[in-house]
Amino acid sequence: MSAALMAGPAPQEPLKTQQKCIAIFALLCCFSVLVALIFSSVEIWGDVEDGITEENCCSDCSIELVENIPDDLFLPKDGRPHLPLSAGFHILLDQAKHSVEVVSPAWSLNPWDLETTPSTAKQGQLLFQRLLSLKSRGVKLKIASSLTNSAELKTLAAHNAEVRFINMTALTRGELHSSFWIVDRKHIYIGSADMDWRSLSKRKELGLVLYNCSCLALDLHRVFLFYWQLHDKDYIPSIWSKRVTALYGRHDALELQLNSTEASAYVSTSPELFCSKDRTRDVDAIYQVIQSAKTFIFISVTDYLPLVSRSFRGTTSTRYWSHIDEMIREAVVLRGIKVHLLISFWKKTHPLTFNFVTSLKSLCMQLHNCSFEVRFFSHKEQKEDVEHGLNHNKYMVTDNGLYIGNHDWVGSDFAMSAGVGLVVKMTNSPTDRGVTILEYVKAAFERDWRSRYAKDLQVNRDQQGKYRHLLQKRIHMEPKEENKWNDPLPL
Repeated sequence: MSAALMAGPAPQEPLKTQQKCIAIFALLCCFSVLVALIFSSVEIWGDVEDGITEENCCSDCSIELVENIPDDLFLPKDGRPHLPLSAGFHILLDQAKHSVEVVSPAWSLNPWDLETTPSTAKQGQLLFQRLLSLKSRGVKLKIASSLTNSAELKTLAAHNAEVRFINMTALTRGELHSSFWIVDRKHIYIGSADMDWRSLSKRKELGLVLYNCSCLALDLHRVFLFYWQLHDKDYIPSIWSKRVTALYGRHDALELQLNSTEASAYVSTSPELFCSKDRTRDVDAIYQVIQSAKTFIFISVTDYLPLVSRSFRGTTSTRYWSHIDEMIREAVVLRGIKVHLLISFWKKTHPLTFNFVTSLKSLCMQLHNCSFEVRFFSHKEQKEDVEHGLNHNKYMVTDNGLYIGNHDWVGSDFAMSAGVGLVVKMTNSPTDRGVTILEYVKAAFERDWRSRYAKDLQVNRDQQGKYRHLLQKRIHMEPKEENKWNDPLPL
């Protein structure tokens, strides 16, 4: 009896051992799957960011305003130094010793039809040749783009450039609007200009170049790395490397010196799906700059339209996108901030733009201490060439802050399209800081606002009817031209 009792539990020992083996095997499988997920969604960056870290990066920076103003656009002189956009790009390339990283929604610097190439394309051709020559200097050129069939990108790739493609249609049903450069992880450019010869000749563009600003460049490089890792993906990974996590944001901006003046800055992005951990959304960056304004807000954009449209199974629905529109209303009515809005008036202006700005303008009727004005910028020689003299700027400046981005202030752009913004805020009050980059951008805005090309809403009223008729006719006859407003939105 005792022998039987002693022999009874023996079979349980192998069973326990077997259960332990199964548990260990299951844990190993889970770990393997986790590692596979991480490495399938996040690539490891080859270099070590040129040895630049948060601890040793430079925050004593120089900043410069760059503009392209077409030769036949006669604007008032304000006596301030003006650096042409093309010169700014060439200075950046002169500085390059290791790497140049570029994101642009367009690549059309070098028109291929030489017989009909206009002389105004010369600056674009020169810039393209400079990019081709980077290989001979041992400088790596890396490009992120949404263009899959660009002859220029193929030529650059044949000259040792590394090009990766972002499938925006699959990722967000939007477009790539981002336009920025990073040189040696030290110098950066952000602005309205694309890698298009028109940006260097025919269109009016504005941007910022920062030199020896590796702390900010390091953070913008992380945005580039985010794009870089989306190469040929049709989904946005849920797991990301820490190396794309934002270093700075609206709650913890980078403290830096800009032309020997104390300031703070950070980079923002959109849409929300493209905001990695701790990254500030463009719309939140705009909100912060508007909220911090004390006396004035000057806005210059090509298009203004607080709407988001989406299509599903052949049906298009449009909704009011209130974010920025409500920010402006609150600033004007409740805080008494003076707001000037400068919008381009051209053949692609959406008819409802006039309704929205008229609504904003009506806010100040019968109200004291309320100031909102809107003007439309239009080149009289634009005619059939919609790019000629177009004010392509995309920025806002206030008494103590600046936001420059890649989007027009259109709801669908912020909701679906990829863009990057830069926020700069001055630490000291206007009376204590002297002349800063804010004063230069403000002067550029006031120059445009006072120019012969800026007309108020009342003057343009007669033309509005004509443009409404033409635009609605175009929408009816050529629906594909308006797909910018009809892309589906996963909300």
